[in-house]
Amino acid sequence: MARSKPRSEYELLEAALTELGHTGTFPLVFGGLTSGDGLRVSSLRGNETGSLAGLHVVQRRGLGGQALSEMRPRLASDYRTARHITHDYDHEVLAEGVTALLAVPVMVEGNVRGMLYGAEREGISAGNHSVDAVVRAAAWLQEQLRVRDEAERERLRIELRRAMPSQRSAAVRAAEPMADAQALPAEKLEELRASYADLRAITASLSDPALIERMRQVEARLAAISQVDPTGHPTRQEAEVLLSPREVDVLGYVAIGLNNGEIAQELALAESTIKSYLAAAMRKLGQRTRLGAATEARRLGLIP
Repeated sequence: MARSKPRSEYELLEAALTELGHTGTFPLVFGGLTSGDGLRVSSLRGNETGSLAGLHVVQRRGLGGQALSEMRPRLASDYRTARHITHDYDHEVLAEGVTALLAVPVMVEGNVRGMLYGAEREGISAGNHSVDAVVRAAAWLQEQLRVRDEAERERLRIELRRAMPSQRSAAVRAAEPMADAQALPAEKLEELRASYADLRAITASLSDPALIERMRQVEARLAAISQVDPTGHPTRQEAEVLLSPREVDVLGYVAIGLNNGEIAQELALAESTIKSYLAAAMRKLGQRTRLGAATEARRLGLIP
């Protein structure tokens, strides 16, 4: 029997909101997945208008933006007069008659992957049971995304092992012209690392899976070129450490000397988010400093 195709992130989000909608705890529920500096609302249940569809929520803006940057649930029991949030999205939110709004981030391996919202309308206030329902739905979605990520990593590991002989041969051929020179000149190596970091930033902004895969292949070739010993043979190891794509992005920029603020600007993310990615990478790599993490990632062949 053929295996069924794993559900996409968007299908899992739809399933979480459908189940949440069935609980009846909130008359309006909606959510979205994170991308770049924020998230885009892609799924709604119980909406009366189309004002929220496709809404782009950025970090620190609105209730969702606060929950996104702080990586914790946020509740505005009186949304219209709430002082602890900005009101950038009042037009879209109030068009649905929202009086109370709850935003719960979906956390996977220390990163915000999505957001679930529950909204009350006129004459109704959010109770504890309603909040708990959204938190449970977010926890379910978190686990489903984690399992999906692990399955995807395992698939990639299998493909890597199958392709390893041809990839290693290609790396050796690429290194042969450099054997007489013993290694890449320092300035060329730094240029390669800067190009690699920029390429990953560009890849992160793409949405076409086929194009993303082609870009990842180019990234792998750039990384392979830098992992060469003085005899012209590849030194890249098969790392047991599994970093998220964003953690690799951040370490790539650390490796070329950018500080957290500069990395945040390059990746269009909040500096606090950069710190979170960096902390997670340092923990996985067993390092106490950002430079130590970049050095260890380079030793393992995770970055050039």
